[in-house]
Amino acid sequence: MTMRRRMGRPGLIGTMARTAVVAGTASAVVGGMSRHSAAKTAAVQQQQDAAMQSQAQLADLQQQVSSLQSQQAVPAQATGAESGSMVAELERLASLKTAGILSDGEFQAAKAKLLS
Repeated sequence: MTMRRRMGRPGLIGTMARTAVVAGTASAVVGGMSRHSAAKTAAVQQQQDAAMQSQAQLADLQQQVSSLQSQQAVPAQATGAESGSMVAELERLASLKTAGILSDGEFQAAKAKLLS
């Protein structure tokens, strides 16, 4: 008894196998595209959040600088109460310099104005 090979269209099992392969490939491609898109969206969101945070920090720093400039415009008198505030101001300037907000030159200029 010899088995006869069928010629022509594939049988039911062959058609089902081909359909499964095509469906699996399509599913994998769609899943990969979806993951890529989600990762790209997350990266853009992170960049936007970082930019907003940087803008907020910049606005805060500008406010501190303008506050310093307005305080420096008023001449400081060396009374007992004001000398305590002068020390506090010097400490605040030093902390701004340590934090990197003021450069060495800006710190020295602000200190000179405060002490004069």
